[in-house]
Amino acid sequence: MSQSNPATIKHDTLFTTPLDKAARFSFDEQVVACFPDMIRRSVPGYGQVLAMLPIFARRHCKYRQQGDDGRRVSRVYDLGCSLGAASMALAGEFAPQDLQIKAIDISPAMTTKAATVLNDNYPEHDIEVVTADIRDVTLEPCDMVILNLTLQFLPAADRVAVLENIYNALSEGGILVLTEKTHAFDEQYDAWLVERYYDFKRANGYTEMEISGKRNALENVLITDTLDGHHQRLDEVGFARHLTWFQFLNFVSIVAFK
Repeated sequence: MSQSNPATIKHDTLFTTPLDKAARFSFDEQVVACFPDMIRRSVPGYGQVLAMLPIFARRHCKYRQQGDDGRRVSRVYDLGCSLGAASMALAGEFAPQDLQIKAIDISPAMTTKAATVLNDNYPEHDIEVVTADIRDVTLEPCDMVILNLTLQFLPAADRVAVLENIYNALSEGGILVLTEKTHAFDEQYDAWLVERYYDFKRANGYTEMEISGKRNALENVLITDTLDGHHQRLDEVGFARHLTWFQFLNFVSIVAFK
């Protein structure tokens, strides 16, 4: 997630006590404080997805844009950046002059912390952290866009427009990496995946109350698509090639090529 000392990462205890049934999940200061622990224990395969981003970037970031100093760079967008884990993964493997990273998130609590962490760890890199709704941002030409666990928090009606914005901004040869929680069309198959996901969370120390509490808080906040639905939407906005390169239970990651 970041290079923080594990001993200093706050344990996720947000749902250890019963919440009001009307309470909804929000990326506020409480979530920011324990977010690395929450992601580690709640998202299967997240570390593997992050580890592959620099590998994809090496292949597809071809310095097609111009930096502020006039030099050729690859511009990368980290949309819905949360605490900047994807930006960190890239900055750790690229020289400061190679990438121009723009990390965007709607949560001020997230971007405030992300800006501090990224600046502390990579002060020489060209990383801009912006507080904004990704639906309202006009993207500049870029080589790579990362959309990790973000589309699922947008209204379904807004998702095509976000992907169209990304497609239009990507240079020929650029890529989108889209990582999402999904549901299966077949109810029996989906039920099995969901139960194994809860087993995964139990194995990582979450109690039944915590699992139930978070599930209730995310209802109507996190709206999943099927894997086929994601691919159909990518077709719709113009991506001629896209493939599922990673799946762990009901979490998937797709790479789409411009």
